Amino acid sequence: MRLTHGRAVWVMVAVTLMWSIAGVVTRQLQSAHSFEVTFWRSFFTAVSLLIILPLWQGPGVFRRMPWGQGAFWFSGICWAVMFTAFMMALTLTSVGNVLVTMAVGPLVTALIARVFIGHRLPARTWIAIVVAGLGIAYMFASQVDLDRLGQGSTVLGLLVALLVPLAAATNWTIVQRSQSHGSRIDLVPSVLLGAVISSLVTLPLSFPFAATPTDMAWLALLGLVQLAIPCVLAVQCARVLKAPEVALLALLEVIFGILWAWWGANETPTREVLLGGTLVIGALLGNELLGMAATAPTHNHRRP
Repeated sequence: MRLTHGRAVWVMVAVTLMWSIAGVVTRQLQSAHSFEVTFWRSFFTAVSLLIILPLWQGPGVFRRMPWGQGAFWFSGICWAVMFTAFMMALTLTSVGNVLVTMAVGPLVTALIARVFIGHRLPARTWIAIVVAGLGIAYMFASQVDLDRLGQGSTVLGLLVALLVPLAAATNWTIVQRSQSHGSRIDLVPSVLLGAVISSLVTLPLSFPFAATPTDMAWLALLGLVQLAIPCVLAVQCARVLKAPEVALLALLEVIFGILWAWWGANETPTREVLLGGTLVIGALLGNELLGMAATAPTHNHRRP
């Protein structure tokens, strides 16, 4: 699937929309909780990809998987960390602490991409990263538990939460480097590898299982729609968009998640959330519009 820059941006917006359903779907669960949710979600992601990948890339896709390439394994481990660390962080600290920590994602991605693959970002993107990060921080400032920041469990929770943007930044950079150096490795199957690793890691922590048949249906939906499909599409987008731009657009997941909770769970956003969300969306729109203006062809008009 070949994407232009503009189409990749829109596909990435759709990706974040699918990623963002996790919160409102989780509200529908009756008995499943904590690591069991992570295990079943990753398990159903793996099952979905075992069906999707052969249909999309042909029956030989598993035979062609680049087992001998380090990038394939590194990307798979990054996906596993992204699938697992968020839930682990939530068991150790507050939602606000976790989300504010994850807001450093675009900045971390920009720094990693700059160091390892030499990406130079225009000033508009740096400004957008800072403004969007401030918007996320403002949205959840009231939820950040300052009184507990010195406690061991909270510090550990923040460190675990930091693994998510670090893994994402590393992953987007690996995908881009694999396309610009050497043999253009197909890293789409690494999403499957990550789901399998995440399932194996969280399985021992999930006992005893408590999910009802209804829970299983919701978790299967998460595995297919919230992880398998969007993560495959995200890899496609990361081949076209710069790694920091992918991370910046990924912040839309937070905005969409709030809107889903507002619509599907009657969780009305606060004034801070609305203002912070406006900053994030404004930063993203400004960055893309200025980028389009900078790349638009110029025409010289002669005076009559």
